[in-house]
Amino acid sequence: MLTTRRMLMQSSLAVMAAIPSLLAHAQDQRPVARRIPSTGEAIPAVGLGTWITFNVGDDPTLKDECADVMAAFFEAGGRMIDSSPMYGSSQPVVGHGLQKLGQPAALFSAEKVWTSSGTDGPSQIEQSRRLWDVPRFDLIQVHNLLAWEAHLQTLFAMKAAGSVRYVGITTSEGRRHDLLERIMRHEAIDFVQLSYNIIDREAEERILPLAAERGIAVIINRPFRQGALTSRLEGEPMPEWAAELGASSWAQFLLKFILSHPAVTVAIPATTRVDHVRENVAAATGPLPDAATRERMVAHVQDL
Repeated sequence: MLTTRRMLMQSSLAVMAAIPSLLAHAQDQRPVARRIPSTGEAIPAVGLGTWITFNVGDDPTLKDECADVMAAFFEAGGRMIDSSPMYGSSQPVVGHGLQKLGQPAALFSAEKVWTSSGTDGPSQIEQSRRLWDVPRFDLIQVHNLLAWEAHLQTLFAMKAAGSVRYVGITTSEGRRHDLLERIMRHEAIDFVQLSYNIIDREAEERILPLAAERGIAVIINRPFRQGALTSRLEGEPMPEWAAELGASSWAQFLLKFILSHPAVTVAIPATTRVDHVRENVAAATGPLPDAATRERMVAHVQDL
């Protein structure tokens, strides 16, 4: 009996000793969260884009597949879903998924206004809200700076009235960075969205440092160059040292590079596959590369 008690005691002590390690491991599996500078609110560093991937029309099977992607995204700890009136049927498909999932409380809704008429902005935003079926959007962005002056006035008024929480602007594929920079310097925006990846690094020169200086959150679109980067690297072996970063795929390798920039708040890769969305969110777990490793990553991809 004494031997049994001693064994039980030793077993209990061993379990207690392992708890800190187990908790640390569990913590490592949670997506890295970044603070939105204007409020300090934390948001997971990998979101979900919907450009092309959610433009599936009214096909019930494809809509349900998108809802499955959204379900996996939320289960993995994701929050931000980004869409636009420009993205075909993506908005109602997002709305379908949210309804099917019971309107997840974790959602951080990021939408855009995209019309050349400033006076049409409010009605377009309201139509988008109805398609998502949300009480209000967390973030509304002026898409590709179209009619940006008029739309920013609308969005700032909405923010003051409490009908949107954050205001932002977007561009893509490296376009109009001079105007983007001017708006960032002179307007009280909360977010800026732009293209940035291991190949397209122009934003490192002025835009990302300016965002850090001005306290503006940064959303990264086209992290895989709309799939061109992952397709190019697909047949290449991963470098052995990628395991030190916890990167088990090229998608995670590329996302970890983006997320390791201190000015980046969230990246929004788009996908049609449940396994890919889980893989993408998991890129925000574990270690991120330091400055020296970032340069090593760039050199490795350039050499392939």
